Parts: sequence; C-alpha cells; structure tokens
Amino acid sequence: MIRSYDCKIVLADGSEYPGYRFGARVDQVCEIVFNTSMVGYQEIVSDPSYTGQLVVMTYPIIGNYGVTDEDYETKTPSIGGLVVREYNDIPSNFRCTKTLSEVLEDHGIPAIEGVDTRRLTRSIRDHGSRKALLTGIDVPAEEAAARLEAARLRRDQVAQVSCRKRWYARTSNHRYNVVAVDCGIKLNIVRSLNQRGCNVTVVPYDTPAKIIEDMEPDGIFLSNGPGDPEDVTPVIELVRQLRGKRPIFGICLGHQMIALAYGGRTYKLKFGHRGGNHPVKELATGKLEITSQNHSYAVDADSLAGTGLAATHVNVLDNTVEGLACPRDRVFSVQYHPESAPGPQDSGYLFDRFIAMMEEEKRHA
Repeated sequence: MIRSYDCKIVLADGSEYPGYRFGARVDQVCEIVFNTSMVGYQEIVSDPSYTGQLVVMTYPIIGNYGVTDEDYETKTPSIGGLVVREYNDIPSNFRCTKTLSEVLEDHGIPAIEGVDTRRLTRSIRDHGSRKALLTGIDVPAEEAAARLEAARLRRDQVAQVSCRKRWYARTSNHRYNVVAVDCGIKLNIVRSLNQRGCNVTVVPYDTPAKIIEDMEPDGIFLSNGPGDPEDVTPVIELVRQLRGKRPIFGICLGHQMIALAYGGRTYKLKFGHRGGNHPVKELATGKLEITSQNHSYAVDADSLAGTGLAATHVNVLDNTVEGLACPRDRVFSVQYHPESAPGPQDSGYLFDRFIAMMEEEKRHA
C-alpha cells in the first residue's frame, strides 16, 4: 500500500521535507541539529542535553532494536523531536521492552520518518542549526513561516531538566563521596562514578556553594546539559567559589562553565558536534581518542590567556578546545563524553584521573 505524506519539516528559508508521523502526533518548533552516531538512539532520545532540539539521525535505520528499560540516560526524555530516514516498528532484541514510537508517544515527543535526511543534514551543515517546524503536511507555507517567525526558543533548559531536590546513588564499599551538580546529568555518568567506588549525591544546579561545602565531598562533578553555558550563572558562580577547595571535574556543559568561571569565553558553533566519531588529541601525550560528543558551544582558545586554565585536548577536525585544566586548583574538564554508552570507550581514563585526584587529596588531608 502506498502511503501519503502526513507531515513535514519546514525551515525558515521555506524549504520543506515531507514524511510520515510516528511518536506523539503534535506540532513542534525546535532548533534542528544532526547526529552522526550509528547506534544509541535510545541514549540520544533520553539525553537531557537534547532538550528542545529536533534531532536528525544520519544513520538510515532507527528503531530496529527497540527500547530497553536499563538503557535510559534520564527517566523523563525531553528531546524536542526526532527525524529519521527509515523507522522500524518491529524491533528484534531480546532485551526490548517497548518500541521507540511507544516511548516517544508516552513522553509527548513527535517524530517523522521517510525524510531525505541526507539533504536535510547538508542544509544544516551548510547553513547552520536554526529553527524548524514539524507540522502537518497540509499547513500552508505562509502559516508555517509565520509560526516559525513568532516562535522563541527557550533559554532555561537547565532549570527545566535539573533535579528539584538532591538524590543519592550509593555503591558498596565506597571510598569517595562525590557531589554531582545536575545540569542535565546522564545516568551513565553516575554509574561510571559508582563503578569506581564513589557514592554520588546529585544536587540541583542552583545549590549554593555553602551547602555543597557542608557535605564535605572528596570531589565535585559538573554535568553535561542543554543550552547556552552563559545562561547557567549559578553554576559559573559555584565554580568561582569552590575552585581550589576540592577537586572538580566537568564534562561538556560543565567544561564550558569552568571556562567562563575562570574568565574565558564561549561561542556557538555553526552546527555543533554530535555523534560517536570525533577524533580528539591529548596535547601532553599526542594520543588520539575517538570520542562521543553532543554540544552546540565551544570554548574560545584565545580567551584562555591569563585565566590560569590551559587547553589539554583539541579536536583534530576543527581544532576546537576539547579539554582544560588548572593543576593549581585541581580542576579539569573535557568537552566530550567519556561515559558514553553505547559509544567509544577510549576516554574512560578521565574518571580514573578524577579518582586519582581525590585519592591524592585524601593522602594530604
């Protein structure tokens, strides 16, 4: 049976990309981005860093292994929408508990399949990430343009996804106590810390420094999250107050906020880095890592002079800053995701580095 298109994506330049609905049957205006990962669509859909974004998957077949209860990165997905070339609604996986469409529908997330994702990705690559409307196929072009023009993208995404009160992830025979500042933390970060002997207390992003100090943690972790790092002023101020007092490790948004706290600058990339195949070079060793990334913003390398921070890693593709460190304050960060699962495993040593810093702190306490 030949299906008729029932929805479309409309960009501000008037271009349209027709397809077929799955997931929630709602319209949505989002920032449109693309992801080059070949696997891991469940982790992408449930990653809070994608809050409010319409994600185009460049890998052509999505949904073929369903969704599994144990593999979520957050319990409440907040992605804006999903765009795929071909959706498989009959998954083959003994661990599968739901189809991807069922999960999207449960959380009110719209999706579209049958789209020419190669053409759409090239448009994002050439013209940058920008607003897009996912709507019904019969919506007139003039109405779609007006809705895009009127829409304002949110700037409070971290407040939207951060926990409302502290929660705990404990492990047996723990050696370290870590406070994790939740700007949209992925659950596999918590698991990665647990596996290395850390009890983790996850706190809201706007928790005052005094409260964290009173917990007497061995280390402080700054999480990933969505949006512009300059909007997350409580965490930037938190870093200014706590640097030098405890070891601090930041990932992704945490990395960018560390740079801002020390006086550096960030800027928005044309279309960001999203996918599990980004090569990164560690400057001290020359070692190359294949990394998993998901971010729209980067640290301005020229702004680091005189801040006390030094670049430790760079992206081989575009030379953007991928890692920072201030040894004096026992602070370091990376732009990519060492906890990524599924994804490259090259960067797990960064958690071990954090553990070593806390162990050193204990020995000199």
